[in-house]
Amino acid sequence: MEITKNSALILVDVQGGDMTGHWGPQMQEAEEMNRESIPNIVRVLNVFRRRKLPVIHFKEVHRKEMVDFGRELDGSEGVHLLDSSPYTDYCHLTYPIDGEFPFTKRRYSCFFGTDLEILLKGLKVDTLYLVGGFTDVCVHYTAVDAHQHDYHLKVVTDAVAGSGKDAHDYALRAIRYLQRESLITTADVEGAG
Repeated sequence: MEITKNSALILVDVQGGDMTGHWGPQMQEAEEMNRESIPNIVRVLNVFRRRKLPVIHFKEVHRKEMVDFGRELDGSEGVHLLDSSPYTDYCHLTYPIDGEFPFTKRRYSCFFGTDLEILLKGLKVDTLYLVGGFTDVCVHYTAVDAHQHDYHLKVVTDAVAGSGKDAHDYALRAIRYLQRESLITTADVEGAG
């Protein structure tokens, strides 16, 4: 595997440390997966920083007036990541540094309602590496939109966390269905030419 100069890393909603206790008892599996993925996210981030490749940070934040949730609250998630919450800030272990690109998003996909596409065209990016969470929600929807915008896609499977193990696995299978060589590991990134 080779990481080309036209590659960029997108950190999807790597926010608020390990988020322990944020999702409640029904999301215990998600919390455990998130804790396990953070060290790998840091390892992948370090590779991109060393190579001086574009790093793009996304965080999901909703207004306290709750006017930007749309249909999001119709599913399993309750009110979350209001702009007054300490969990809305970027994770201290992956905080954006000078020269990186921080974004705030209101919906699941990093493409929806943001100027990500303009940035990627300006950077001449054709391959996106995704890390973060949830594998079955924001990572999945971002991957689908990236695919529909004709980007090559790499999801670092041990640097993403799902809302649960089954949901994580199903999402990875769905992403691989779109691009058969899209699933890689942190070791693949570190060993890439």
